[in-house]
Amino acid sequence: MSTLDARIADQIESRRDDLIRLTQQLVRIPTVNPPGRHYREICELLDHRLSGTGFTSEMIRAEGAPGDSQSYPRWNIVSRREGGQAGDCVHFNSHTDVVEVGHGWTTKPFGGELKDGRIYGRGTCDMKGGLATSIVAAEAFVAVCPEFNGAIEISGTADEETGGYGGVADLAEKGWFDPARVQHVIIPEPLNKDRICLGHRGVWWAEIETRGRIAHGSMPFLGDSAIRHMGAVLEEMERYLYPLLAGKRTSMPVVPEGARASTMNINAIHGGQAEPEPGFTGFPSACVADRCRITIDRRFLIEEDIETVKAEVGGMLERIRAERPGFEYEIRDLWQITPTMTEREAPVVTTVAGAIERVLQRAPQYVVSPGTYDQKHIDRIGRLKNCIAYGPGILDLAHQPDEWVGVQDMIDSAKVMALTLAELLGPEPGKG
Repeated sequence: MSTLDARIADQIESRRDDLIRLTQQLVRIPTVNPPGRHYREICELLDHRLSGTGFTSEMIRAEGAPGDSQSYPRWNIVSRREGGQAGDCVHFNSHTDVVEVGHGWTTKPFGGELKDGRIYGRGTCDMKGGLATSIVAAEAFVAVCPEFNGAIEISGTADEETGGYGGVADLAEKGWFDPARVQHVIIPEPLNKDRICLGHRGVWWAEIETRGRIAHGSMPFLGDSAIRHMGAVLEEMERYLYPLLAGKRTSMPVVPEGARASTMNINAIHGGQAEPEPGFTGFPSACVADRCRITIDRRFLIEEDIETVKAEVGGMLERIRAERPGFEYEIRDLWQITPTMTEREAPVVTTVAGAIERVLQRAPQYVVSPGTYDQKHIDRIGRLKNCIAYGPGILDLAHQPDEWVGVQDMIDSAKVMALTLAELLGPEPGKG
């Protein structure tokens, strides 16, 4: 390890307690999405923190984006620290939202409890631990190399858990990820400290609705059950579609192994009468369901074409219609994202790889995420290809009860991030 590397590593080790405190502070703000709570509060915390190291922050509201409202405004923050000379800009982007708590916790979901070298709480792993890590890494680098070349940016953005349209997508539309102003992007998603995530599979969300005719439940033969029609759809999915998807394989290094095939999940099903309001103690009425709707989440591979993906489902529905009397349906697109994968030779990839080898004494793994994250917007809208996900945490813990992030993993990842800054931004002019 060089003298510079050792100085940076020592700086980060000295900030261990601070890294723990910052992670706990972030976790204790319950930025649950949906609906999207406390976004402004967490942005203000980040602004206050980063201003102490010479960062200048700008708050940007994604007005008009999906989910944005007066009750739940979509606030984002971009903080920038200029170096002493011209050079590239390295941007760390983390989402500030977390999913619902769910059941099964044995720790306080927003307590930030430190136990046996782990910090527990919703969002510790996905991805407030990564956000805190990037901040400490940047601060440690600036302490050692205050006159670095170029600029460092750190952003905290909304709504990644619901597509990112009120966060990174909005910033990209407004030019914040223009390659003329940002050259390298690292997203500290929890892919393990020795992995570089190059991209993600594609996604297509859609609603399928079957239609029937309402009638009295005691005389169902006078109606037509949309739920029974949807049962035929589910049966055909089991018979035809799931085996078809299981046979598709990718050359992308997707983790875990099961995600190297195409997959589809049925996210929700709704049929017949609406759920009663809380506190209602009566019984449902006797009606044949005239509507049934499912939401599908289809994940597809870089080898697949989106039109073919849609045609597989559409063709299946048309076959059912041809064979099943009274079968009527509608399919509605919700959103879609094509797969993305950064080249292994990209500057940010090779630089992070070298830093991992120096810190961990082993070569990194190159992986692709089974689900999308905000790289999709940086690539598709921002047209910035030099982007990866790298951060502390174990992906399998995301969205689970008793979610946690390891303190040592954050320390090691902070060293990797700071050495990456040293390579890309100096101290030698033009380095990287």
